[in-house]
Amino acid sequence: MPTARLISTAALLSTATLLSCSLAACAPTERDAGRGADGTAAASDRPDENRLRQQTLDWRDCPAPSPVQGGGEAPAPLPDGTRWQCATMRAPLDWEKPGGKTIGIALIRARSSGDADDRLGSLLFNFGGPGGSGVAALPAFATDYEELRTRYDLVSFDPRGVGDSRGVRCLDPEAAEEAEEKVDQAPDDGGDESDALVELNELIAAACEKNSGDVLPYVGTTEAARDLDLMRQILGDEKLHYFGISYGTQLGGVYAHLFPERVGRAVLDGVVDPTQDMMEGALGQAAGFQLAFEHFARWCVEQRCTLGEDVEAIVETAVDIEAELDDTPLATSDGGELDGDEVISAITGSLYSQSFWPALLVGLEAVTGGDGDVLAELAEVLGQHGGGDGTEDDGDDDGTDDDPVDRSNENDAFRAITCDDSSDRYTVADVERRMPEFLEASPLFGPGLAWSALSCAGWPVPGEARHPEVSAPGAAPILLVGNTGDPATPYEGAARMAEALGEDVGFELTYRGEGHGAFDSGNPCVRDAVHTYLLDGRLPKRGAVCEPAPLPEGK
Repeated sequence: MPTARLISTAALLSTATLLSCSLAACAPTERDAGRGADGTAAASDRPDENRLRQQTLDWRDCPAPSPVQGGGEAPAPLPDGTRWQCATMRAPLDWEKPGGKTIGIALIRARSSGDADDRLGSLLFNFGGPGGSGVAALPAFATDYEELRTRYDLVSFDPRGVGDSRGVRCLDPEAAEEAEEKVDQAPDDGGDESDALVELNELIAAACEKNSGDVLPYVGTTEAARDLDLMRQILGDEKLHYFGISYGTQLGGVYAHLFPERVGRAVLDGVVDPTQDMMEGALGQAAGFQLAFEHFARWCVEQRCTLGEDVEAIVETAVDIEAELDDTPLATSDGGELDGDEVISAITGSLYSQSFWPALLVGLEAVTGGDGDVLAELAEVLGQHGGGDGTEDDGDDDGTDDDPVDRSNENDAFRAITCDDSSDRYTVADVERRMPEFLEASPLFGPGLAWSALSCAGWPVPGEARHPEVSAPGAAPILLVGNTGDPATPYEGAARMAEALGEDVGFELTYRGEGHGAFDSGNPCVRDAVHTYLLDGRLPKRGAVCEPAPLPEGK
C-alpha cells in the first residue's frame, strides 16, 4: 500500500498510527466564521473564488515524478495507448483569503477508455498517508482501476504540502537521519531518552517552520477538502466521484461534511475512525497491529515454523528479539546493523499485506539463528525516510520547486498535515500515564505507538480539533469497506465512520481479510462490490461480507 510509510519504531509506527488518527478540522472554528453550512462564503462574497473556478488547466504529457514526489521514471502509457497527462491547478494558499497568494496543486489524469455517452465524469483518488504523492501513485496502481476507467477519467493529485504541491520541507535528509540515529523512538530509561525524543520532535518542528513556515498553517485536511471541491468544478463535474484509501477516507469524510449536497459516488477503503483523538487512535492501532501479528503467528504455526509452538510463544519470541537487538544490534553481512527499531519496521511493514508473510517468517527464523540480513532488507524495502531542504517562497507557488532534494517529502508532509489537523499536544507525562494501556494492548507495538503521540511537540501551528467532523446529513450513500484484519485502520473504524456520517449515508461492506485496506487485496468479491457501485450506482446488500482467498503457503 502506498500508505505504508515505515520509518523507525515510533516514527514507523506513528506513520501507521497517525495514518489513522491524523485529525482534520472538527466543529466550525474561526476559520469557518461567516461561512455557510458547506464551509464556503456566500457566492456574492467570493469573486476571487469564481475566478479560480474559471481557470483552464494546461494538460500535458507527464514528466518523471520529481524527487520530492518520490522520483522514478515517467509514467508509461496504459495498454490501450492512453497517455498520462499532468497539470497544475491554482488554489488559494489561505481559503479565508481567496484573493491573496495562490498555491499550485499538481494533478494527473488518464482519460476514460469508454464511449463518451457512458462517461460519468472524473473519479478522484487519494491513496492515503497523509503525505503520499497521488501524482506518483496513480500510475503505479492504474491496472487495479482499469475497469473503472471505462466510465471515468482517473484523476489524482498531490495534496497541498505534498510533493509538487508546495511540498513541506523540514530537516534535510542527512541531518534527519543523523538526528534520528541518536534517539530511541521507544524510550525505556525513564528520563534521558524521552527528553531526547521530545528534543528531536522540537528540532524537526523548528526546521519545518524555518523552511516552510509560509505554507504550514494551510496544509490541513479541511483546506485539502476545499481543494477537492475546486477540482470538481474545474473538471466540469456536478458531483464529486471519489475513491479514498486510508487517510483518504478521512479526507472524503471531511469533504462530505463540508459539501454534503455535492457528494456523488464515493468509496472509502481502509476506513479511519473519525471519533478518536490522536492518543485513542494510537491505542486502537496497538490492538490492531497486535491482532494482525497474532494472525501471522497462527499461520506460522500452521507452517510448522520454528518460532514457537503456539501464537503466544511466537509473540513472546518477537518481543524478545526486539528487546535484545534494542540493547545489542546484530551485525549484517553488508557491514550494517539490525536493531530493535528495524525489527519493528520489518514486522509492521510486513503486516500491511499477507503477501509479505513468507518473507517475514524467513527473516524472523534467521534472526533466531544470528542472521539479520533478511529482516534488515525487509526494513529497508518496506521503509522510507522523508526529508527535504526547502526554502521559503514569498510569491505565488507554481507547484514546482527547483531546489535540489534527493528524496520524497512524504514524512515531512505527514507530520505537517497531522499536526495541523490535531489540536492534541501530548507530554512525556501523558505518555507515561497511558503506557500501561498500550502495553496491555500490545507488548510488541504498544510502546512505539504510545511515544509517537509526541510527534507534534513544539509544532508552530495550533491544530484545529481533537478529531475530524464528518457528519454529512443529506449526502448520497458512501460505500465503506472495512477489513477485519486491518492493522493500520482497524475494522471498527468503518462502523464508526458510518455512524458519524449519518443514517442512510455510510454503508458498510465487510471483508474478512488481512492487510491494510481491501480493494488492493484483489479479492473478487470486494472488487465486484466497488465496481458495481461506482459504475452502476448499486450498493451491496446491507450486512454483506466478502471472504478472503486462502492464505499464502509458507517457506
